[in-house]
Amino acid sequence: MNLQAERVRTRAAIQGFAPSRTVVLVGLMGAGKTKIGRRLAARLNLPFFDSDIEIEEAAGESIDEIFRNRGETVFRDGERRIIARLLAQPTHVLATGGGAFMDPATRAVIRRHGVSVWLRADLDVLLARVARRNDRPLLKERNPRAVMSELMERRYPIYGEADLVVDSSEGPPDLTATRVIAALSSCPRASLPPERESQE
Repeated sequence: MNLQAERVRTRAAIQGFAPSRTVVLVGLMGAGKTKIGRRLAARLNLPFFDSDIEIEEAAGESIDEIFRNRGETVFRDGERRIIARLLAQPTHVLATGGGAFMDPATRAVIRRHGVSVWLRADLDVLLARVARRNDRPLLKERNPRAVMSELMERRYPIYGEADLVVDSSEGPPDLTATRVIAALSSCPRASLPPERESQE
């Protein structure tokens, strides 16, 4: 199916759609979570947050500096707290770091308050995208293809627990955003209000 036909097919499904829960984008580095997330937020008329940016602002350091100076465990602890805080806010679009969804506590809070969307991409697409930036701590010590292959093997089964899976191909980011909105519009969880914390 060509791009124009896909746009026509999905237009009716997404007309006027607005999610009741925060849309949480998960996936490996290079999947397009930030780029697609910004477009998604604009089209849904929602605020956009990037958990990595929020972590950097809270820590006063870059992700690379946190990894280098304090280690991955400290970074993951901060990431867990930041994502929980963001998910307590009104509905928005949230791009998460590649390792965030691997944490069981983070997955649980996403499940309670959001609707998760795995932006899935193949290895060559991911490598082409991550090659454009040099601020990926996990790629600095070893061959990027080997690292990404290992991450895919370890993380893809967990990403598969997301509520929705949308392929993030080499096509225009706007088309992937359209696919995400179409998937959300047909997902009952996206229209359910988030679960509230027990007051007991």
